Amino acid sequence: MMRVLGYPRMVSMKNFCNPNFPLVAEVLKWLVKRYDPNVDLPMDIDTQQDRVIFIKSVAHFMLTKAQIRLNMKKLYMADGYSVKELIKISTLLYNATRTKDSGEDGIDEEGFSSLRVDLSERVSDLKRTRQLASEITAKGAALCDLLARELDLKDVRKLVLDKQLNIRELEEDLQNTIQNVQERIQKINILIENVATDEAKLEAKIEKRKSDLERNQKRLQTLKTVRPPFMDEYEHLEKELEKTYEEYTVKFRCLAFLDQQLEELEKAEREYSEERALRIRKMVEKVQQEEMWRACDLVDINNIDRLVALKNPVELKPAEVKKEPSRHRVFGSMTGRDEKENSDTGSDLGMEDDDEASSDEQIKFNTKLTSKKIPRMFQEMDDDF
Repeated sequence: MMRVLGYPRMVSMKNFCNPNFPLVAEVLKWLVKRYDPNVDLPMDIDTQQDRVIFIKSVAHFMLTKAQIRLNMKKLYMADGYSVKELIKISTLLYNATRTKDSGEDGIDEEGFSSLRVDLSERVSDLKRTRQLASEITAKGAALCDLLARELDLKDVRKLVLDKQLNIRELEEDLQNTIQNVQERIQKINILIENVATDEAKLEAKIEKRKSDLERNQKRLQTLKTVRPPFMDEYEHLEKELEKTYEEYTVKFRCLAFLDQQLEELEKAEREYSEERALRIRKMVEKVQQEEMWRACDLVDINNIDRLVALKNPVELKPAEVKKEPSRHRVFGSMTGRDEKENSDTGSDLGMEDDDEASSDEQIKFNTKLTSKKIPRMFQEMDDDF
């Protein structure tokens, strides 16, 4: 219905899952303006009182103009129940739009203009009409109360009319009434005089306060111009504090820089020591590997000599043929060969005494060679570092 009526935004039931009074107020304003563009409604909804006045004015307008009774409590709740009350107004406008669209072809422009009600001419009489309606309602209520009391007052009125008037009693009543009125006038005059005296007292207090204020302002100005006795010492201490703070900041920055440099130096020393240890480890491994390869080469050379001796036994001397197994046995035990070769060499080691002497001489020669080379290699490592 709102989309057909031309409402500028989409409205769904999800908007009213929680109380949404601004949206309800906006829809109500739009619907009322759609019904009567010249309507005058209070548009403030900031406070609770303004919202109540707004809901009451809308309900009163729709009741008087369109005979639609709205539930103000549900409208103020601004939730799903308020949608039912909004549908009442939107249904009326929707039906009017549908009726207008269906009968647009059968009515000419002149007839339609004659049916159109111009409410702009009656805006000036709207407030007067409301005032008269409220007065009529008040007068009707008062008249109803008086008519209800008429049964009791009728008997009293008959008794008073039937009773003969006594002039003396009437004069006494009039004098008492006049005296009461005069007493009331005197009380009112006394109150007026008291108001004048109270006003004079208040004016005197105001003048006194003004004079005190002027005096205090003058004193404040004089105090601002006077220099305190401790101000010189305060300024001197302030300058010293500034110098001390500058020295503190410089020392703090220097200390922080030195701490940073110390950390970097310690880090560099750690890295250098780790690198040196790594290089030493690599050099030791390299020396061990070279010694292992040298030993392997010596073993291979001895094996080759042995093979040559076996192929050409006639060309070799008997002494050389006899000493060859001893050299093979010595170097075979140093190279860590398999169990079969170790067993063979072990069996060969149980030979003559002269073979054992030759093997001992060969071991001493290899030990001297190694002891000469290893210190020289460590010396080269120290030179590199």
